[in-house]
Amino acid sequence: MVLVRAFADKRLAASHRLGFAVLVLAYAAVVLACGLGLVWAGDLSWGRNPWDNLLKSVGEFARPSFLDIWFGPERLEYRSEDGTLLRTENRQAVEWAFVQALGRATWTTFQIATLGSLLAALLALPLGLLSARNLKAPRWLAQAASSVLGVSRAIHTLVSGLVLVGIVGLGPMAGILAIALHSMGTYGKLYAESIETLDMGAIDAVRATGASGPQVFFSAVWPSVLPQFVSNHLYLWEFNIRDSTVLGLIGAGGLGLLISEAASLFQWDRLATIVLVVIALVTVFDAVSRRIRQALL
Repeated sequence: MVLVRAFADKRLAASHRLGFAVLVLAYAAVVLACGLGLVWAGDLSWGRNPWDNLLKSVGEFARPSFLDIWFGPERLEYRSEDGTLLRTENRQAVEWAFVQALGRATWTTFQIATLGSLLAALLALPLGLLSARNLKAPRWLAQAASSVLGVSRAIHTLVSGLVLVGIVGLGPMAGILAIALHSMGTYGKLYAESIETLDMGAIDAVRATGASGPQVFFSAVWPSVLPQFVSNHLYLWEFNIRDSTVLGLIGAGGLGLLISEAASLFQWDRLATIVLVVIALVTVFDAVSRRIRQALL
């Protein structure tokens, strides 16, 4: 009997190794097909003078525009090729006005990410509960909830943002709704996975007392999953801050609008300033959220 069991275990292990090897080969084939397809189509070009372009871009990025607040000329003259004076400007005053606009855009981006994340978390909670297999919701409801969450994850924020800009118009509202609709799918999936890891003994014990569905949830489910829910919310909130920075490219407000303007005018020094602000915002939020997650888990 022992020999039979040992032989069965060896066969199972060999089957797992074979299955893993097949998956690795399949993945390698997909990667090879993607790479060779791009090479065959001639779409992997580095462009003209990539190193010169890189050095030029790095040189312009190396001096962010906000430095002009202190070191910029108070009288900068713009002249035509024949020397005719076109206009003058105070670079310090101009850059200070830009930094003020950048501060307002940063706050708008944070508002979009915050409200969109909260709305997504609230919308996803009932769908995540219905999707969790161990809570044994009616089959048709569970499948419908899983389908809604799957569709939500499949549609990118920019795609939904483009549609919502056409519906609600330009501004932060389109960004908030775009963040919410896309993040709802991820929130719901994480909710369901957290609930499915629970000890069903405690839940069944509460059910055995004749407790209703809401009583079971608030007595046995919610206290156990709340720390994980908060951790997931902080992580997705941080992700949405990064995601919302580009929503301005489609008219949803925030930093994306300034990024679009700087890139279209080849103002790489201003783009460098915007990038530094985004990095600072995400870094600070990441440090704070990490402390909170460590305290909860």
